[in-house]
Amino acid sequence: MEWKSSRMDALLEQALIEDKAPGDTTTNLTIDPELRATATILARQDMIVCGLGCVPRIFDIFSKLDIHPSSNNRFEIISHSEIFDGVRVHDGQVLAVIRHNARSLLSCERVILNLMQHLSGISTLTRKYVDRIQGTSAHVLDTRKTVPGLRALEKYAVLCGGGTNHRLDLADGILIKNNHISLGGGIPQVLTKALANRFPGKRIQIEVRSLLELEQAIEYGAEAILLDNMSPSLVADCVARVKLERRWIPTEASGGIVLENIRDYAETGVEFISVGALTHSATAADISMRITAEGR
Repeated sequence: MEWKSSRMDALLEQALIEDKAPGDTTTNLTIDPELRATATILARQDMIVCGLGCVPRIFDIFSKLDIHPSSNNRFEIISHSEIFDGVRVHDGQVLAVIRHNARSLLSCERVILNLMQHLSGISTLTRKYVDRIQGTSAHVLDTRKTVPGLRALEKYAVLCGGGTNHRLDLADGILIKNNHISLGGGIPQVLTKALANRFPGKRIQIEVRSLLELEQAIEYGAEAILLDNMSPSLVADCVARVKLERRWIPTEASGGIVLENIRDYAETGVEFISVGALTHSATAADISMRITAEGR
């Protein structure tokens, strides 16, 4: 993840402005502007950590927004060389130690924790899905079911959990879904149009819901197949049919897939399994920040 970019800076700046961190009334009224402090970020559960890279960027951006700056606003972030995004950590483990002006620590605390908790929750849930299908040839994919504005971060968190990114947005690949098929006149019609007019290099994937639709998709030149809301046994039948083709057509299962049944889908031989829950249903990881004045 490129944390230092104009797009990422804009996102983090908006998060600080949303929380009115530069105008932190309570902190500005009660804390000496020259007080130095140490903040310890702690894991409060076993998890896959994600989001450490956002911490220095948040402080850099906050320093430019701060309306009551300190004359001593340098900061230092210390983390163990073995702890970085994508690493499994345990309950009670220190993720990072920050030495900074106390006001800056207090004003940025919630934005840092919100991001790290959210992203680490996604990474942790993703790893559970990845671990569940270990030993099969299937890969766990994310979807576009993300919080508006946070997609790049959430998809990065999926990667940290061992998952694989599906298309980033609507311009990143061609995926003909059920509504396209219905509005476009059927599988033969939409595939014919897409193949004739696509930008070179863009692979065409189409959603199918039955063996009959699969046969049509293969006949009319589909280059990837999304097997939507099928049982594991039907997915297995479809995968077996696709493998009879002389050309490689990757298959993906989607819809109704949870931790309890993902292994059943993976054992069908399908190559990809997309799971919307990775980003839309991950529980925030339990991470805390303990702040103490230096010398106390």
